[in-house]
Amino acid sequence: MALLEARNLHKTFRLGRTNTVHALRGVDVTIEAGEMVAIMGPSGSGKSTLMHVLGLLHEPDRGTTPAPVLAINGSDVLRQSDRARTQIRARELGFVFQSYNLVPTLSAVENVALAATYAGRGGRAGRNAALDSLELVGLADRAAHRPNQLSGGEQQRVAIARALVNEPRLVLGDEPTGNLDSARTAEVLGLLRRFNRERGQSLLIVTHDPEVGAACDRIISMRDGLVLDAGLLRAA
Repeated sequence: MALLEARNLHKTFRLGRTNTVHALRGVDVTIEAGEMVAIMGPSGSGKSTLMHVLGLLHEPDRGTTPAPVLAINGSDVLRQSDRARTQIRARELGFVFQSYNLVPTLSAVENVALAATYAGRGGRAGRNAALDSLELVGLADRAAHRPNQLSGGEQQRVAIARALVNEPRLVLGDEPTGNLDSARTAEVLGLLRRFNRERGQSLLIVTHDPEVGAACDRIISMRDGLVLDAGLLRAA
């Protein structure tokens, strides 16, 4: 059984009375457990929109024929309540963004613990989980530092620790190396691949960077809101 299976995903944004953008035009995607997959394509191809829909941050269009399907672990989450989807997003999914999205007034450990709190682990349990997650990315000694006291690479490692703190089945990254130089890009890719291999976590990464795509098991190519090529799983 696939970890994630999506069928007939459409997403339309209405930006005005006469301005409509069809960001997704009927996308089918399957992610197997343990895969590290890149989504690539030119700007405006629908890459980030697809990631946001797969990550339950946006809903696909309803009322299409056939109806959209978005199954995680075999269960169609589109048939579940908003509350249930919020819980799935907090507990089963992790997110890493290009701009890090750290709360500037919180320390590294507090930023990571926030994700644990959203998943129902607050207080000491959440803080301990956050410290363990920072240890995994090599930042235990920076736990008390705020984002403005960290380098870009360190901030992104905090973001990765936050994405991993709840041990999600799937980590989604939207240009996670976009603000990093080549050395820090290699560092972040190494971390992501390590957790993919050692912990069996699936990774779905939106990127423009051919180096990131080359580090993945498979590349899904998009253009104009459509998947042109779902790629072939590479031999280990």
